[in-house]
Amino acid sequence: SRELFVLTYGALVAQLCKDYEKDEDVNICLDRMGYSIGIRLIDDFLARSAVKKCRSYSETTDMIAQVAFKMYLGVTASVSCNSAAGNEFSLILDKNPLVDFVEELPAERASLCYCNLLCGVIRGALEMVHLAAEVTFLQDRLKGDAVTEIGITFLRKAEDRKHRRN
Repeated sequence: SRELFVLTYGALVAQLCKDYEKDEDVNICLDRMGYSIGIRLIDDFLARSAVKKCRSYSETTDMIAQVAFKMYLGVTASVSCNSAAGNEFSLILDKNPLVDFVEELPAERASLCYCNLLCGVIRGALEMVHLAAEVTFLQDRLKGDAVTEIGITFLRKAEDRKHRRN
């Protein structure tokens, strides 16, 4: 079923490229679709994974890399922290199953972010657990980079998340 999903995803991106002239419009559309998936997928993830509440941004990012990616894409990602503040992380995928049947992007589509759906999924899921984040591709193998790297920047300080019970 993973192969069917990957082929269907490729057909979706190809159709969006036909529908929109600008790569940026395709990227925005993929992000929106991913966001819609993410806000619904989080319920399934929480029910099926039986994970406990994450207490830090680092734990949250590890959960995405080790559990969520494995559960839905069949791969795990490595995590690196990119800031002293502890709110910026990178998810590094050695293998990205969404591009199994894609060799390279055409030259006229150089600014296309083929897997931008993933950024939207992550952003939507995080938002549903009250974690505002900016999620972007930092590196992409389809663009000649050595790895696929997704950057996650949590937009609030950790202390902003604490709530008092009355």
